[in-house]
Amino acid sequence: MSRYKIHDQTGVYFVTITVVDWVDVFIRKEYKDIILESLRYCQQEKGLEVFAFVVMSSHLHLIVRAAEEQNLSEVLRDFKKYTATRIIHAIKTGNYESRREWMLHRFTYHAKMSSSHKEYKFWQSDNHPIELYSLPVMLQKIGYIHMNPVEEGFVDEAHHYPYSSASNYMGQNSLLDVFTVEAPIV
Repeated sequence: MSRYKIHDQTGVYFVTITVVDWVDVFIRKEYKDIILESLRYCQQEKGLEVFAFVVMSSHLHLIVRAAEEQNLSEVLRDFKKYTATRIIHAIKTGNYESRREWMLHRFTYHAKMSSSHKEYKFWQSDNHPIELYSLPVMLQKIGYIHMNPVEEGFVDEAHHYPYSSASNYMGQNSLLDVFTVEAPIV
């Protein structure tokens, strides 16, 4: 059992949502778009406030908070359940996945090890939530999120990576609207 928990359901948290075995699913645009579509839905219908995000090849980082009447743990649970179902369906039915059998084998293996998953387990159970109590810590985490694609060599400048909120912090359009805080250096 993880020592990391969401204690304040309306607090601001840095979370990491990771695919089992760190499978690099998000090298395909189709799967990243499912993540963004679901985040938009959670923003509009479930009161999820997103302050920063990045979709990497096997995981995503978010800085999020739930609106007062919502429960952040439940919003994240629903997000993970929905995206897992959609992405696995896309893997099974799409014509673009050359690693289909291997990926489904990994997800089936992890489902067998889990009492709460029947056929496939896509996401790791823990979100590793860290509550962000101060603005300096929040800004440090935003910088960390935005530098992930640069550190991985995807781009030379953080705001050039489209599956990140770095461009929001540069005053540019992004694939997902976020609540910006005092701009960190990106």
